[in-house]
Amino acid sequence: MFFTAFFASKVEQESKNSTGKIVQRGGSSAFERVFTASQNCRDAYPTFLAVLWCAGLLCSQAPAAFAGLMYLFVRQKYFIGYMGERTQSTPGYIFGKRIILFLFLMSVAGVLNYYLGVLFGSDFQIYIKTVTGTISPLLLIP
Repeated sequence: MFFTAFFASKVEQESKNSTGKIVQRGGSSAFERVFTASQNCRDAYPTFLAVLWCAGLLCSQAPAAFAGLMYLFVRQKYFIGYMGERTQSTPGYIFGKRIILFLFLMSVAGVLNYYLGVLFGSDFQIYIKTVTGTISPLLLIP
């Protein structure tokens, strides 16, 4: 919520600086960059919430929470990078995709573990938690 308010305030600030009180697409290049970055962050947020919720519920809460915090930090970096040059936002974008992939794989592992438990009576929850807990610090590597 804080990040959404931050992004919206930046868009509003740039729109006032470039066109006055009327918000128009096609304003200054700074406004276009800020508006596009805000829109990109807004578009990716529902996917992030879905995979974060599924990973935390079905797999392990601690690595999912760590990945969620890292994703919020990376989105902030992406937004700030996008305000400068478009090429500065690329590392934040790639890093964010990697975190979403990690959360998605955690969700898939949780679903597979559930169905293995139902069908075959075997539970791999301890192994999955160990693996995700071990892999989650690797998200810090750029």
